[in-house]
Amino acid sequence: MKAFEFERAESPAAAAAAAARNPGAKFIAGGTNLLDLMKLEIETPTHLVDVNGLSLDTIEESDEGGLRIGALVRNTDLAADRRVRKDYPLLSRALLAGASGQLRNRATTAGNLLQRTRCPYFYDTDQACNKRLPGSGCGAIEGYSRQLAVIGGSADCIATHPGDMAVAMRALDAVVETVKPDGQTRRIALDDFYLAPGNTPQRETVLEAGELITAVVLPPPVGGRQIYRKVRDRASYAFALVSVAAIVQRDGSGRVVVGGVAHKPWHSDAADAELPRGAKAVAARLFEGAAPTEDSMFKLMLAERTIAAALAEAQEATS
Repeated sequence: MKAFEFERAESPAAAAAAAARNPGAKFIAGGTNLLDLMKLEIETPTHLVDVNGLSLDTIEESDEGGLRIGALVRNTDLAADRRVRKDYPLLSRALLAGASGQLRNRATTAGNLLQRTRCPYFYDTDQACNKRLPGSGCGAIEGYSRQLAVIGGSADCIATHPGDMAVAMRALDAVVETVKPDGQTRRIALDDFYLAPGNTPQRETVLEAGELITAVVLPPPVGGRQIYRKVRDRASYAFALVSVAAIVQRDGSGRVVVGGVAHKPWHSDAADAELPRGAKAVAARLFEGAAPTEDSMFKLMLAERTIAAALAEAQEATS
């Protein structure tokens, strides 16, 4: 681990300003991903801004009837919150499917959204990776790519977003709230939050230098049957090969979002419109333009079958 300076921020705006003043600065809260990357010298911040002392660790009802989840709310607390379990069970189930209890006790809402890919080429500093070292190439495209993206990738990167929480939050139409170094705030729909890799895979989100996530806002409850299914190589402490967040209403309408297949939770309004026709039609529309490798081709069938299982579970519950 390389040497760095450390400071504790006194307010969200001060934290953002401190990060902007110090090129290469990073915010630190739970540190469950950042510290690992620092030990491997994949992340080498020269300045850490500790945001744990900020009052961003509460879950409050919003004026619109939804929930405002502070950026520092721990995953364990969010999954266990009575309002989340009652009105947004999809989110609670997704959180409990991720990591271990010990990690959920430390991981934060904002940090979960910002966690970096688990592509093995990103983590192996002896391998080419445009996300880690821009311009070095992508070893995964001609290498071992079983865990990686089947859609949304580019000639420079086929890494996936690894999280469970973001998949559920996309299905729930979450909005990210931030503060910039000049004190201005903005709201970003989660669907617009993650950037496609293109030829700049090192840029993963639309956040500007120093911009700090302060909260994630969920809209009023949408009801319906909410299902989260995660398929992985082992029963616990493993990232998804494919995950599915589904919300199905009594009239058959709803939404399906798939994780483990792209740089962000993958969704299509056109695919949602196919829900009455079943999983095969949904998957066909959802994965139009897919470009899997030989190693990852199986994910297309796996996603279709996982969608089918989620829809069947939802129909059983509403019948």
